[in-house]
Amino acid sequence: MSAAEAVKKLGSRHHLQRFESPSRGFSGVLHVAGLICFYIDFKYLVDHPNVINDSYGWHLQYLTIIGLSISALCFTCALLADTLSSPLLFTLKNYLALIATPIEILISLLYWGLRAIDPQLVVPPDLPMLPLATDFAFHLFPSVLLTLDTLLLSPPWPTAPTPPTASFALLTSSTVLAFAYWFWIELCYSHNGFYPYPIFALLDTWQRVGLFALSGITMWIVAAGLRAVYAVVNGVEEGSLGVKRE
Repeated sequence: MSAAEAVKKLGSRHHLQRFESPSRGFSGVLHVAGLICFYIDFKYLVDHPNVINDSYGWHLQYLTIIGLSISALCFTCALLADTLSSPLLFTLKNYLALIATPIEILISLLYWGLRAIDPQLVVPPDLPMLPLATDFAFHLFPSVLLTLDTLLLSPPWPTAPTPPTASFALLTSSTVLAFAYWFWIELCYSHNGFYPYPIFALLDTWQRVGLFALSGITMWIVAAGLRAVYAVVNGVEEGSLGVKRE
């Protein structure tokens, strides 16, 4: 390989990415698989209507569906980047993944944790439980797909080296997102007279504050954990020179 070819290849992906991305190979296949999964999820909501379909906020009352929407937008940008070899779309995908991946992992942790304690904490008693395969498609597969994308097909962070304030900024943004969702479900409750997740009705105001604060902190921990796992899988930056250390 000539020096020019080596420089071109290095410029086509971040040196800490495990696989080539954007590309029409593994990267494209993963993003197509993700979009198919998200399409099946949204189609299920349309094909199996219930009281939520006609209520204020539609299914976007659910954190699960908000997460799916962000994830679908993230993977749409990713697939377009794969197809068009667009650095701009690839960068946009990476920024969206910073939000989507921790949210999807948080959704999986909260949903399956609460479901293990009592399914009626997350599913109203007047609605049927989802078939297991569909449940996985909503509450497990998105977090797996986004995690694979983050660990294998993305640079370690949109900026390198990471700014010293990044951890605090991430904690702040995670907390803001958690309380923004709280404001949203309270708005929906004011119109509908019920919460999307039964657990909210079992808690008083201060307990809900605690729940959303804990969720924001958990999302921050998840994001930090992803960076730590990324370092184990791919290596880390040394200083500002971008030297890979494994």
